[in-house]
Amino acid sequence: MEESLSACYDFMVETAYLAGRGVLAYYQTGLQPDFKPDDTPVTLADRQAEVLIRGRIERRFPGHAILGEEYGADDSGQASHRWIIDPIDGTKSFVQGVPLFAVLIGLEIEGTVRAGCAYFPALNEMLAAADGLGCWWNGRRARVSSQTDLQRAVVAYTSLANFQRGQRLAEWERIQAATYLRRGWGDAYGYLLVATGRAELMLDPLMNPWDCAPFPPILAEAGGYFGDWSGNRSIYAGEALATTNTLLPEVLTLIEG
Repeated sequence: MEESLSACYDFMVETAYLAGRGVLAYYQTGLQPDFKPDDTPVTLADRQAEVLIRGRIERRFPGHAILGEEYGADDSGQASHRWIIDPIDGTKSFVQGVPLFAVLIGLEIEGTVRAGCAYFPALNEMLAAADGLGCWWNGRRARVSSQTDLQRAVVAYTSLANFQRGQRLAEWERIQAATYLRRGWGDAYGYLLVATGRAELMLDPLMNPWDCAPFPPILAEAGGYFGDWSGNRSIYAGEALATTNTLLPEVLTLIEG
């Protein structure tokens, strides 16, 4: 019998926490990365965390599929449930000793992400949500900002270079001109800031599914939007945007030019 979404949510939060504590054992220890063909870093901590997460899922939910950044897809094509994992989102920050990195886990059911969590072990911040269960930040209800004026909005992003790589420089210039403050609080932490009301907009012109899988339910349950730059709620668009439902129409208009 399939376990309830609530049980899956509890399992996810516990698993992310355990993986994060393992990652933290390597933090600021001088651990050196290897580099993948795309020149992104990967460390022993990334690999061990994904092995831990996969092992727990395989024991608890043997019929479920898994997609992870480091070890790829384990999927017969028949599973209704798929766990999407990034063992360390923000490995560059992790390697540099900057605490804005996270363990990300999302649960996709019949093609829709229904639950997700982002655990930031160096900050001990847990952000988690599931459809109908609310969005919770260290035990408190998380809500997006009530700001209604885009000119007073705080914008987060991961990398300025990605706006050029993603051919989004013109859009970025318009967003800069229309908002109050821009800061590179990137990777998963930018989405945490939007979900908890500390920033109004997070932008990534380049995005992989495992880097953002938790965020559709997290932003929706916090009263906001996560999806592509055209207003479609997806983790597969190759780009990502998070904002409040109030500001979304104005942001999309600004992007369209």
